[in-house]
Amino acid sequence: MTNAPTAPTWAAPTAVGPLDSTVEVPGSKSLTNRLLVLAALADGPGVLRGALRSRDADLMIAGLRALGTGITESDVPGTLHVTPGPAPVTGAEIDCGLAGTVMRFLPSVAALAAGPVRFDGDRAARVRPMAPVLTALHALGVSVTGPGDDFPTHLPFTVTGTGSVRGGTVDIDASASSQFVSGLLLAAPRYQQGLTLRHIGTTLPSLPHIEMTVATLRDVGVTVDDTRDGLWRVEPGPISARDVRVEPDLSNAAPFLAAALVAGGTVRIPGWPARTTQPGALLPGILTRMGGTAEVSGDILTVTGTGQVRGVDLDLHAAGELAPTVAVLAALADSPTRLRGIAHLRGHETDRLAALAREITRLGGQAEETRDGLVITPRPLHAETFRTYEDHRMATSGALIGLRVPGVEVEDIATTGKTMPEFPSLWQRMLGAGV
Repeated sequence: MTNAPTAPTWAAPTAVGPLDSTVEVPGSKSLTNRLLVLAALADGPGVLRGALRSRDADLMIAGLRALGTGITESDVPGTLHVTPGPAPVTGAEIDCGLAGTVMRFLPSVAALAAGPVRFDGDRAARVRPMAPVLTALHALGVSVTGPGDDFPTHLPFTVTGTGSVRGGTVDIDASASSQFVSGLLLAAPRYQQGLTLRHIGTTLPSLPHIEMTVATLRDVGVTVDDTRDGLWRVEPGPISARDVRVEPDLSNAAPFLAAALVAGGTVRIPGWPARTTQPGALLPGILTRMGGTAEVSGDILTVTGTGQVRGVDLDLHAAGELAPTVAVLAALADSPTRLRGIAHLRGHETDRLAALAREITRLGGQAEETRDGLVITPRPLHAETFRTYEDHRMATSGALIGLRVPGVEVEDIATTGKTMPEFPSLWQRMLGAGV
């Protein structure tokens, strides 16, 4: 991390009155990228409707195209037509950017290609752990090489397939990210013997994301046995082509809903699913504990706040992606907060625990790292530049603080393009006359 600004800043607007807004958030990144992978491996052409278009999604699209998949967008924004195609024999290169789903999902797909596929990404992506998925592929007989003589544990690396993968049984430690499990499960139906995957680590973060992967596999006709904790069996077989609509991204809704607690007033999110595997489904309960009220009527979630925020003691291991929003809410609360179960956030786009502690403290708050989380003690905050470290959720968190603290500048607001390119305009429209 660096103390010096490295990108232009954005003046975070301050709310001067209660909110009364309806915000339509785009489709889920997690679902979009899982559904894209399954559509690329399907037994015929498929359609995704309401798909997210963002940097992460576009990197996934480009990566699948490099592997021979045809993907075109219709006249209706967010509607993607996907045509599976033969994987290229040689010469494919995949730019992962800073997208964990691309760097951790596509190696298992690239293993099915008949030739080398090279992976690389942004500078910050080169420090994100990759060893579990790469060692698993190696154990399944797939060639994985790095730029030197040592076995690669980070980007860049090259996966060289023979046109098929035998599959079988493999053990991995997914303590650092549930994406290691999901990435292997998604391609497993196309492996000759399917896959039996056993997690051997001490913790397993973001379990709802694995449940999301299992649910999407079952939706396309794949048989998955997940009846035993930490063990998954995926049977080999076809992946059915589908015409499917992508749910709104519930985690991207988090800063908008939290804004109702910070500024007071009401924020509504339409399209809230009655049943979902997205970790963002925990938001209504979390925001209620922190002083708001939450009600779902039909498919609209309504959160109302008074401008007062309560501190909490929360285990967020199942929804670590919500931690940046909850952490800055805690910095504006009336009592201390302890966030637990999120040690794995040290391996995200940045070390989110260190980044949150540093930025909250630099703005006058008190935030301390623990072994697996943060302890945040509210203090009066002051205007300062909120650094984002190329992390989209840090950027939206800085915007949330700016609602209460005049003069906050958010560094590199464009990093929200990773999952929500229209964030600045949606934020401004949410505030409307109350800015």
